[in-house]
Formats: sequence, structure tokens, C-alpha cells
Amino acid sequence: MHELSLCQNMLEIVENQCRQHNINQVTDLWLEIGALSCVEPEALSFCFEISAKGTALENCSLHFIHVPAQAWCWNCQKTVEIAAEQQQCPLCHGIHLQRQSGDELRIKEIAYK
Repeated sequence: MHELSLCQNMLEIVENQCRQHNINQVTDLWLEIGALSCVEPEALSFCFEISAKGTALENCSLHFIHVPAQAWCWNCQKTVEIAAEQQQCPLCHGIHLQRQSGDELRIKEIAYK
């Protein structure tokens, strides 16, 4: 379950920000999760709740922002939404795609007291 190590990394990043800005409690955290990131939001929430105990993020609410996967099609010269890694272009059915987004896990916003 790689979600646990992802949570530990997120906690480290947010706790560093808390120390830098004198923040004692984080109330909400918004995360962007790409469609191809292989991150399960439910597993991430579970691991986050356990990992955040005793930190500034204890009782913090997680909010997930879905980021669709997009790729540049070299055949039709357009950015298209894709659903899988090795998909054809939905417009021209070409196979020469360069992924632009969809594999990210990013902290988008932090709310605190």
C-alpha cells in the first residue's frame, strides 16, 4: 500500500509549512489526484487519518480534486482526454500520444486555524 508512504510525505511537507508560518492546526487539505496516478482516495484517507494523529493535521478534512488524464496527439495536433496509458486518440484514433497530465498527486490548498 503505497498510500501510506504518500501520506507520510504529505504530512512532512505540510508540517514544514506549519512550522514556517506558525500554524498550529490544519483544518482542511485539498489534493489533486490524477486519473492515472494509481492512488486510491479511500486508502489515502484511511492512511492519512492514522498518520495524522498527534500532528497539526489531526482531524483535518481531506478534499480530493479529480484531474483527468490528458495527452497531446501528434497526429491531429490536439490535446485530448484519455482514460488509460496506452489509449488511442479519441478524435483521430492515432496512437502517437504524449501524456500531459493525469499521474499527479499534488497538494493544492491548505486551510488552517
